[in-house]
Amino acid sequence: MTPAPEPGRTPESGAAPAPDPFAGSATAPRAVRLPAWLRRPLRERNPVAVGLAGLLLLALIGVGAYNVDALGGGTTYTAEFTEAAGLTEGDEVRVAGVKVGEVTSVALHRGVVRVRFRAGDLWIGDASTAAIAIKTLLGEKYLAVDPLGARTQDPGTPIPTSRTTSPYDVTQAFTGLGETIGEIDTDRLAASFRALADTFENSAPNVRPAATGLAALSRSVAERDTRLAELLSRSKRLTRTLAGKEDSVETLLKDGTLLLDEIRARRDAIHRLLTGTRDLGEELSGVVRDNREHLEPALTSLRNVTAVLVRNRESLEEALRLAGPYYRLVNNAVGNGRWLDVYVCGLVPPEYYLPPGSPDRPCAPTPGPRGGTR
Repeated sequence: MTPAPEPGRTPESGAAPAPDPFAGSATAPRAVRLPAWLRRPLRERNPVAVGLAGLLLLALIGVGAYNVDALGGGTTYTAEFTEAAGLTEGDEVRVAGVKVGEVTSVALHRGVVRVRFRAGDLWIGDASTAAIAIKTLLGEKYLAVDPLGARTQDPGTPIPTSRTTSPYDVTQAFTGLGETIGEIDTDRLAASFRALADTFENSAPNVRPAATGLAALSRSVAERDTRLAELLSRSKRLTRTLAGKEDSVETLLKDGTLLLDEIRARRDAIHRLLTGTRDLGEELSGVVRDNREHLEPALTSLRNVTAVLVRNRESLEEALRLAGPYYRLVNNAVGNGRWLDVYVCGLVPPEYYLPPGSPDRPCAPTPGPRGGTR
């Protein structure tokens, strides 16, 4: 007879099962059951559907990689212009002089130039205007946008040509002018002017001066043909030189702008310096004006003393000449130490300090071998 299992024990092991910590709790985890079509192994799926899903995924990845440069670049807008005016892809987009994006493409569309650009996160209104502006003297351009309007501009609607402007390209104009002038046949032009002058030679008096002027003009053009050609050649060389020095010219312009900005920033300091200099001049003028009564007598006395010294110049020179030997002897007497050298002759009779039989010696000093005394 098999005994009944004890409560809480399994008949197989006879051991009590581990207590369930989530038993009776509302937060007990529940097993998440996926749909049957997701739990099906890949080898059991329809290969056609798997292939289509893979192709779709690859297409999405390709589209994302193709447009990865547009990520974070902001909304793309389109503006229409009557001409490109040298604007190219990659040029700057500025708002109030500050770069906010760049031009992404420039293409011709139905007789107008469509410029696509990104402006970052800047708000563009439905009345905004766009203009192609000159960036440098060497022909670089940028797109200037002025955000206007009450509503947001639709990215799919281009800014029309009525709200866009293109600059006048001076470089292209001069280049075209040079090419046109270079193609002129000056000899034929001079011959035409001469023929015209001959035709009007016998005309009315009022027409004759005009014909004479045309003849003179034709001669001037013919005589200066070489100089005009040389001028055009040098102009082309100058243009090439400027194009080669584009970075230097741009750096020079930027440095000039920095200098002007620094002067503008120091304008208050320069104004205070000039004002202080003016106030100092006024104070010095007041000091001279207030002390004129005291300074004038002192200057008068100084002029009198100077006049006396000038009149007695010879006496002063003689006094200085005589004072030289005197001060030299005084210096010899006191220059040996902190005492005074004195020579006293005849103070004591000779018999008191000379031995008997000594020859008599005069009291006055005798000249030495070098002109001195001893």
